[in-house]
Amino acid sequence: MRHEIRFSGFGGQGIILSAVILGRAAVMYDQKFAVQTQVYGPEARGGASMSQVIIDDTPILYPKVTTPDIFVIMSQEGFLKYGALATEDAVMVLDSSLVQSRPKCRYVEIPATREAKEKLGRDIVANIIMLGALVEVTKVVGETAIEKAILDSVPKGTESLNLKAMRLGFDLAKGAE
Repeated sequence: MRHEIRFSGFGGQGIILSAVILGRAAVMYDQKFAVQTQVYGPEARGGASMSQVIIDDTPILYPKVTTPDIFVIMSQEGFLKYGALATEDAVMVLDSSLVQSRPKCRYVEIPATREAKEKLGRDIVANIIMLGALVEVTKVVGETAIEKAILDSVPKGTESLNLKAMRLGFDLAKGAE
């Protein structure tokens, strides 16, 4: 089954890394096809940042996301620029710590930034909390696949922290639905 996933937030939140990890989980550990694209520019300095992943069971012939069916939104500006026009049949996982708007589609509120600070002492892992929540809500890749992809992608010495963040994302999503 084909999924078009759009990640958005502000530069420095790990938006691009999240998309890379998700694509890696799909390709390397779930035997699916994936392609990932990203936006560079002033986004790296705090503006709205966006990255996208297409995951499919069959080869992907066109690498551009045309109609995202899954959104991960981590900032208000990211919502306004990349999530506000989500179709009614889409699913959105949003960081309720930083996003005030609500979409017309089905959505799950995850206070990722707040929980990263309060429970893990590091707001830098909010993106990994959101990845855990995304997997729990959508099942777009398996839990084992996302765990292995996270371990492949995070800096040495941060593996334990990132796995705690992922599991917190799973738990927050279970409690939000």
